[in-house]
Amino acid sequence: MAVISIHKYKHISTKAVTVFALLALGFSSCKKSYLQDGTITDGSITGEQVWGNDAYARGVLNSAYFNIPEGFSIDGNGGMLASGTDEAVNSGVNATLSIFNNGTWSPLRTVDDEYSNLYEGLRKVNLFLANLQGSQIIPTDGLSVADDKSRLEGQAYFLRALFHFELVKRYGAVTLATRVFSRDENLNLPKNTYKECVDQIIADCDKAIATKLPLFTREAVTDANPYPWRTGDYGRATKTAAMGLKSRMLLYAASPLFAAQSGVTWQQAADAAKAIIDLNVHSLRTNYTNVFNYGADAYNLEVLFATRAQNRNDIEQQQAPISYDGATGRTNPTQEMVDAFETTNGRLITDPANTLYNPNNPYTNRDPRFALTINHNGRVFKGKAVQSYVGGADGLNRNINATKTGYYMRKFLSESATWNQQSNTLARRPWVVMRYAEILLNYAEALNEAQGITATTEVLRVVNLIRARTGVAMPALQTSNPTGNGYVANTKEAIRERIQNERRVELCFEGHRFYDLRRWKLGDAFLNKPVTGMRITIDGSGATTYSRFEVERRVFLDKNYLYPFSQNTVNRQPALAQNTGY
Repeated sequence: MAVISIHKYKHISTKAVTVFALLALGFSSCKKSYLQDGTITDGSITGEQVWGNDAYARGVLNSAYFNIPEGFSIDGNGGMLASGTDEAVNSGVNATLSIFNNGTWSPLRTVDDEYSNLYEGLRKVNLFLANLQGSQIIPTDGLSVADDKSRLEGQAYFLRALFHFELVKRYGAVTLATRVFSRDENLNLPKNTYKECVDQIIADCDKAIATKLPLFTREAVTDANPYPWRTGDYGRATKTAAMGLKSRMLLYAASPLFAAQSGVTWQQAADAAKAIIDLNVHSLRTNYTNVFNYGADAYNLEVLFATRAQNRNDIEQQQAPISYDGATGRTNPTQEMVDAFETTNGRLITDPANTLYNPNNPYTNRDPRFALTINHNGRVFKGKAVQSYVGGADGLNRNINATKTGYYMRKFLSESATWNQQSNTLARRPWVVMRYAEILLNYAEALNEAQGITATTEVLRVVNLIRARTGVAMPALQTSNPTGNGYVANTKEAIRERIQNERRVELCFEGHRFYDLRRWKLGDAFLNKPVTGMRITIDGSGATTYSRFEVERRVFLDKNYLYPFSQNTVNRQPALAQNTGY
């Protein structure tokens, strides 16, 4: 593991950073198993010295935050999980992410393999939890020693739940790591059951909620919560972050892929999301663009949890259209993704009664989120129009990085960031792990599944909060007027489809659809067929023609509902047992 950089967390000293790097090295260098502890035996520092020093002890927990995966570049080259779904295609030649789509995904050909990284994070938090009460902690922010330790403990329980969740959403059942494993015990351990994994994640979320964690990141000082996080601590765990993770875990566990194993009901998932809504402390940003153009507002009230913020321009350099200072335009939205955006009358473009959709001028009269998330031909980005037509500066086959679909991703990109200049401008961004719009959609989906049309009014009310966001202002979904805007038939199935489409649009490129299609058991329907793009040609008279074309064929097999464990992992831990089909 690379030396941990000095970061905002508790003003870590240089000497402490060195200690944390040694600890991390101890964790990652063991050859026997990913589950072993990180005891250092070379005499460089003793456990007593670590736990007897406030900065060192806190640093073990701080370093665990660096194990949280982010989604801006899962392959180190701008590849995003969206390109493993019908949302996008990756423009890179021989892109690693093609493994998701071409039928070669196997224990010997893995992608997004966070297994060792997540168990390293689990070792850190378990080591911290095992030693916290006996550690020398100098309280901060006016807290008592007991309350500060409680707040530290809450962070550790949240991180343990998060690391286990990140494993479970990829692999299904895994081996739970809830303690520090020693080097002399048998570590060839089998998986726990899926239900045991879910129960552990929920239990750790509940433990985190019960501690002295701040309620949410941007909370002001109140009598009920006198010790909120300081600005320098934004990016740490909160009670609502733990509640949000609980909501997501229960939603996944109640879904068709997992319900039989978990025993979790849709009503449980609905109740977990509703608990966050009822707190009335989070809200939707008044402008959709501002959720992701973070600047000084990186941890706004829509964000439940996000990674540490970094000053960076790699996101723009990897994702902007190719004519923008040598960008590589890695994530190319598909025509299927474009088609998911309704027209401004609240109708899908596939609706034969939709008179607003014009296939000869397809980007007009569309849900405003379309232009806010996708750079299409003619869309102005950084002061100039994107030219994705054939022969244009950003067009098909312009160079090896050019769009494969006729589109580029716009979401997440800062128009103030610059790259490949003598002096570059960076923008400060975290990766948003959870936000309030997801919680609203979690609630709507679970409530519809649990109660059907008896809950239609409440389900649509919640979905319509998202659609009514300033800067979006899409018509409310309604079931009473078939000829009116936003009409949806009043059946559980019809409402389910509209909720699924709302998730597809609102949460696009954030990594959700990859797992949504799997937990809904819809992989064969959406991922086992070709994806398409739009070829735009302009003739000598200026007439524009739009032609859909096949970009690439996709393969999805039943085994692909879960990740394979890498062969190295199975070799180290044969009792783990490979996932079915691999």
